[in-house]
Amino acid sequence: MSNAKAVSDASFQADVLDSEKTILVDFWAEWCGPCRAVAPILDQIASEHGDKIEIVKLNVDDNPQTAMKYQITSIPALKVYKGGEVVKTIIGAKPKAALEADLAAFI
Repeated sequence: MSNAKAVSDASFQADVLDSEKTILVDFWAEWCGPCRAVAPILDQIASEHGDKIEIVKLNVDDNPQTAMKYQITSIPALKVYKGGEVVKTIIGAKPKAALEADLAAFI
């Protein structure tokens, strides 16, 4: 599926909010076609820009508490966290060039 590290309700605080790095969280679900479409694009961005941004995945079906806390109503939802705060939200699958443009400030 993806090379991105999976995070959960239990690990979200340590893996994302307490991280020194800039983290992009891909909120996704197994049944979501656009989520599957965007996964390889995120893997490419991670391999090209992994020194600047870390990409992790959170399955919204398996981790409803975090999804509810961040009001995830549409997936894929990509949220960039810096210093424990959401600094950017991207909703929906996009081509690589559009995602890179949205993430330009971080990569």
